[in-house]
Amino acid sequence: MTMPNFLLIGAAKSGTSSLYYYLKQHPDIFMPASRDQKEPDFFTLEGQNQERIGPFGPFLMKSAITDLDTYQQLFADVNGEKAIGEASTSYIYSQTAAQRIHSHVPDAKIVAILRDPAERAYSHFLFSLSNGREPHPNFEKALKEEQQRIDDGWSFQWHHRRRGFYFEQLERYYATFGASNVYVCLYEDLRSEPQKLLKSIFEFLEVDNSFLPNTNKRHNPTKVPKNQTLNSLLNKPNPLKDSIKHFLPKGVRKKITQPLKDKNLGKPELPKRLRQELIADYHDDILKLQELIDRDLSSWLEV
Repeated sequence: MTMPNFLLIGAAKSGTSSLYYYLKQHPDIFMPASRDQKEPDFFTLEGQNQERIGPFGPFLMKSAITDLDTYQQLFADVNGEKAIGEASTSYIYSQTAAQRIHSHVPDAKIVAILRDPAERAYSHFLFSLSNGREPHPNFEKALKEEQQRIDDGWSFQWHHRRRGFYFEQLERYYATFGASNVYVCLYEDLRSEPQKLLKSIFEFLEVDNSFLPNTNKRHNPTKVPKNQTLNSLLNKPNPLKDSIKHFLPKGVRKKITQPLKDKNLGKPELPKRLRQELIADYHDDILKLQELIDRDLSSWLEV
């Protein structure tokens, strides 16, 4: 059965979704087509069950794949493509994914995209807030509670600060696969020169680097609800939503609710004081990361 030969490992809220959709346009690259298959998390959760712990108790990661046979089915439609991959942002953060990938695909190529960790943490928090996962609308409070959340077994979706220590995460991949098989790019590269970045990745994956994908659309951008009550009503389970399901088809419900969701979303800036706090946390990791990936990251240390 077919397995991927490259993995887009994250980081979360760093442009991974956009990069996934741009890469899959290439005729020599295969990536699972459906949105539900985009992030299987297999190498993070292999052999486990789909149940995780979050702020509202146990829940199921319904799109996660935990067994090899089901995972291999993601690639059943491969038809001669040279580069076969998938994108799961949990892989860079997982302490076990690198070794599991190596066990199944020892010659895999690894692609990572990173973002200013303070901005990434805030964007991740806002994203969780917008989809109803984050129980506190106050970022500072969420940061203060994060270690307790981790101690209580909350899943990685709520590790906003912790997921930004890229050096210690990437070091596992460099040690496991070797520097020549790890390609690291930055969110800034994707925003400023997407075609140049993609050309470099195509070269790394050894596919035709003259192909020009459509990069006009940004995928999965983060926005935060302006009105939390309306956001909860639209996104969280409640009796009103349950009763409407009996009268209106899903497509009609979406046409009604999506404009309301869009109008209720915006994106506030990270408060300067909290950025200072996060930069202090990440300072040493950023300096070590600069050396590892040979990139100037001084802008990440600016307040």
